[in-house]
Amino acid sequence: MVLPQDEWQSPLASRYASVEMRTLFSDRNRIGLWRRLWLALAESEHELGLPITSEQLEELKATLDDIDFEKAAAYEAELRHDVMAHVHAWGDVAPTARPILHLGATSQYLNCNAEAIMLRDGLDQIAGALAAVIDALGTFAQTHRAVPTLGSTHFQTAQPTTVGKRASVWCWDLCLALEEVERQRDGIRLRGVKGTTGTQASFLALFDGDHDKVDQLEGLVAERMGFSADQLHPVTGQTYPRLVDAKVLGALGIVASASHKWATDVRLLAGRAEIEEPVAKKQIGSSAMPYKRNPMRCERACGLARFVMNLVPNTYQTAATQWLERTLDDSANRRLTLAEAFLATDATLGILRNVAQGLIANPAVCRTNLMREMPFLATEALLMAAVRHGADRQTTHETIRAHSRAVQAELREGAATNDLLDRLRTEPAFAGVSMEEALDPEQHIGRAPEQVDRFIVQYLAPIRDRYASYIDKSAADLAI
Repeated sequence: MVLPQDEWQSPLASRYASVEMRTLFSDRNRIGLWRRLWLALAESEHELGLPITSEQLEELKATLDDIDFEKAAAYEAELRHDVMAHVHAWGDVAPTARPILHLGATSQYLNCNAEAIMLRDGLDQIAGALAAVIDALGTFAQTHRAVPTLGSTHFQTAQPTTVGKRASVWCWDLCLALEEVERQRDGIRLRGVKGTTGTQASFLALFDGDHDKVDQLEGLVAERMGFSADQLHPVTGQTYPRLVDAKVLGALGIVASASHKWATDVRLLAGRAEIEEPVAKKQIGSSAMPYKRNPMRCERACGLARFVMNLVPNTYQTAATQWLERTLDDSANRRLTLAEAFLATDATLGILRNVAQGLIANPAVCRTNLMREMPFLATEALLMAAVRHGADRQTTHETIRAHSRAVQAELREGAATNDLLDRLRTEPAFAGVSMEEALDPEQHIGRAPEQVDRFIVQYLAPIRDRYASYIDKSAADLAI
């Protein structure tokens, strides 16, 4: 007996992705869709007058989910064709219907149409998971909307912002990613009933040259599979355009990029102890350094997100190398790429929802770090105040610059305190200027709190309304 631990198991399935996403890309769901496509085709052909009986259709319905995967595998080993293996396996339990299964169809009637449905449903799951992260991160932003913290550009000290405002910027990236996921989800089309090279020749022959009935057939099948007539590709080769895969994975890549960005920021801020991801009571950060509290969730999310981003160019190459009506070099590649991109994106969002729901801000540390730099950050305000008191702007700017550089040099050599303001107090230009007021962080955060409030109302609230069912779903079993 071979145990799971005795052979390779994808960690996306065994450790990271949700049950829902694993189920969506399972063989049972895929073959279940094949069978529903076969049934939709047979029902539509029957409706349009082909010699398919009601008894045959009832037999298909009665055995729709009676899938013998072992028998199908045995047929495939013999026939070397997965679609025909499942035709035979279903025919064994539906012998009356066997003669009309797959009538006029090609393998890509099943593969492409089933995959289009899986892509649509996968994007819908990703959208919901993304909305749940946005909701949790938005709550964190609202809670800390007015907590001053040190801003950073070029990873160098910059003007203050607030913890909540920074989180709202992360959140807006995720909102932009959600827009793209929704756009791709809502734009998914079925390949439809197109035949071997997309000409519909087999179906035209079945209907004795009646073009209208071929059009009706395609419309009926689409309707039975939950798509409208305008959700069909108007023309195809043997497959739907593989550019569709590139567009879909492009959307997942944007999700991964936005996720990687804010998870990286949390990792950086954890190094300053300003923000920390949640930590379990007995969680071990290092086997050698017991004191360590590593941001392992965000690190894992970054690793998975990077994996997704690197899958995107693969789909461009596959789309570019489909010769004429198609080649088969896409098949094995897509079996890996599409499923793994969705599972890894799903896993990333599961981790980050957990992080966002338990994200810890340390306002006291934020203030300590900010106040250490505050004399430098206050110089612009001091410059403006000095000018209002009659000082020359250019001369005062040079005075501040000279003192700032001298203080920075001393701090780099080990000075314990930043005495910039004490130095400036000795300068005539700053007579009558309140140094204490300039040092108040709240005077330097601008409209950050109000921006967070507006962002929550205008952008997050509609997302929360649209995805309430996903957001309310228990996160107790999220991968972390």
